[in-house]
Amino acid sequence: MSFTAALPTLLLLALALVMFGLGLSLTVQDFSRLREHPRSVLLALGLQMLVLPACAVALIALWGVSPIYAVGLMLLAASPGGVSANLFSHLFGGNVAMNISLTAINTVLSIVSLPLIANAAIARYLQTGQVVPLQFGKVLEVVAVVMVPVLIGMVVRRHRPAFSERMGAPMKALSAVVLAAFSLIAIVKEWAALTESFSSLGPVVLTFNLVSLVVGYYLSRAVGLVKPLATAVSFEIGIHNSTLAIFVALSVLGNVQLALPAALYSVSMYLTATAFGFLVLRRPERP
Repeated sequence: MSFTAALPTLLLLALALVMFGLGLSLTVQDFSRLREHPRSVLLALGLQMLVLPACAVALIALWGVSPIYAVGLMLLAASPGGVSANLFSHLFGGNVAMNISLTAINTVLSIVSLPLIANAAIARYLQTGQVVPLQFGKVLEVVAVVMVPVLIGMVVRRHRPAFSERMGAPMKALSAVVLAAFSLIAIVKEWAALTESFSSLGPVVLTFNLVSLVVGYYLSRAVGLVKPLATAVSFEIGIHNSTLAIFVALSVLGNVQLALPAALYSVSMYLTATAFGFLVLRRPERP
């Protein structure tokens, strides 16, 4: 079997491993903790489910993004917060416990929201049938690769907490390596198409990332959230699970070009999130 033919299976296994690592960091208390900060939760979920897809639609129209990449950007907008959000939140003074809790609930909700947004985007931008919409069987595939490993990881954490603690850092490192590897593969496979469309795709991906971070932080502050919670919300909706978007594009929908916005995003988000952290979050608060 060639590497290209084996790529969907490898991506599925890699994403399952990343989701297992996320499960190792979760407990049932992470879900119950959401009740302590209802405003943070409602705001983050509203931004994730409604505002970010709307922003993506507006940016697609503003930059004149081609239909195939427009669907790819909508896939990215529909993806929940990634594991890296916890790391950035820790580095820049966010409430990491809230990040972990939001990632958990967002991942669960994305099982419904991601197929809905993906199919709506395909119907809106690709009326010619280049991409087959997500069918029920494919939705079950996404559920299996996302939720089953997370649940297994949570069970392992409950019965082997010491092992889970030891594996925390290695699993985060593995997640970063997996994300970088599959992003690089997607970019290399479609290098010609990417260079041809970079003038429209590059700016819209960067702008989407910055808009996500800025809206998450300043809207949180506007409704009265303290800075650590606002930082957590900002990174939760600003650092997406690009691996999931790439998996859906390559393995579920079978189109490499759909993966390119998420692949570009997975590289650029480290730069934009770091710059945002230093320029905004490291500034001293005014009395």
